[in-house]
Amino acid sequence: MTRGWFLAAMVLVAAPAAGRAQDTTAAAPGVRVGITYTPGTRPNLAVLPGASGAVLDSVRAILQRDLDYSDRFDVMSPPAGASASGDAPDYAALTALGADLAVAVVPMAGAPGAAVEVQLHDVHAGTVKDRAAVPLPPGGGEAFRQAVHRAADEVVQWATGSAGVAATTIAFVADGKLWHVDPDGEGRASIPSAGRPALSPAWSRDGRTLAYTAFVPIGRPLVIQDLATGTRDIVPGTEYGVNITPEFSPDGRTLAYAHGDENGTDVYLYDLRSKAVTRLTVGRFYDNLSPTWSPDGGRLAFISTRAGLPQLYVMSADGSNQEVLAHFDFGSTGQTNGPEWSPDGQSVAFHREVHGVPQIFVLDLATRAVRQITGDGRNEDATWAPDSRHLAFVSSRSGVRQLWIVDLETGRMRPVVNTEGARLPAWSPRRTFFSEAG
Repeated sequence: MTRGWFLAAMVLVAAPAAGRAQDTTAAAPGVRVGITYTPGTRPNLAVLPGASGAVLDSVRAILQRDLDYSDRFDVMSPPAGASASGDAPDYAALTALGADLAVAVVPMAGAPGAAVEVQLHDVHAGTVKDRAAVPLPPGGGEAFRQAVHRAADEVVQWATGSAGVAATTIAFVADGKLWHVDPDGEGRASIPSAGRPALSPAWSRDGRTLAYTAFVPIGRPLVIQDLATGTRDIVPGTEYGVNITPEFSPDGRTLAYAHGDENGTDVYLYDLRSKAVTRLTVGRFYDNLSPTWSPDGGRLAFISTRAGLPQLYVMSADGSNQEVLAHFDFGSTGQTNGPEWSPDGQSVAFHREVHGVPQIFVLDLATRAVRQITGDGRNEDATWAPDSRHLAFVSSRSGVRQLWIVDLETGRMRPVVNTEGARLPAWSPRRTFFSEAG
């Protein structure tokens, strides 16, 4: 194995990676394609007008956008006559409109501070299905948006039985810096990283810590940063060589990552409590990188060049039982990179070259079936939302590399970050917060 691949792998990770149309583009011959959408299965939902005011209008606008972007509903605009008055919207008008569900935002008189009640109405039954008080932080900033995002996720939970992902954030790299943005494209802000260029952001499972590769004059160490305090720790042994693709274990006790030098690249584990480092693979002049944990913590999928081109492998968490997880199709697809295990444990997403152009694929672990998700432009570095149905990824479909989201059930795609050069996204768990600590 020559060192050419090692250098190419580093360029692939460090180079800029990653349109609004449903992308079920036909793939090259021999490549399996697979977004399936059955129309008519989503309930019609209306966010009701009501008492006016800057705060109430902002809450309704954010709720409507979040519920639309959840891809669980067909969101419609109700007539003015369907507005809510206390607990009694005009169910007849909503029924005539074709609405199944309605969301009302009602001011809470006498509540301490600013607060509203968010109600979900079952239009056919003519009843309030669920309701909750939502305290609203002043200022209309990040805390305000997150409060409304959490309310939107509750509405999705009430209506469907599973929570939405509005109250999350997506970390990414742009201009060598770390940023985060809400899934609706709002609230973009930098993540303090001591002014250093950074790479490969990864969230802890509680959303309070971020690991990343820092570019410093003497090396490329892995940094673990507490987002509340700004405290930063360096993973032992990463002060030299190239250290990339960190990922926290589901229990938050271990960090898996890849360390590379002139002898190759290997997967290591760092125990955050004992500070012990364990090597899982032994690559003699080939490369093992991009470890990703199964949700039960028992296995790691990773990329290896041991057989030539990079392929997707899996191993036990102690490094045993290493085997190929997804073979590529000779003549149609090429090297595989950027795997990520879905939160529900059922799939692994990755990008794979199709006639030299990277596209997003999803592997069903139960059947080992592989389906191609994208086909327009270059598409790379997929990361799962906590609901295991949305993926954020980097795409050149608009002419420049930007951050996009796809809903795997409907095939809907939408841009998130329109600024050129966004890459290496990492979708957070729910209810992540940030601090002004530098």
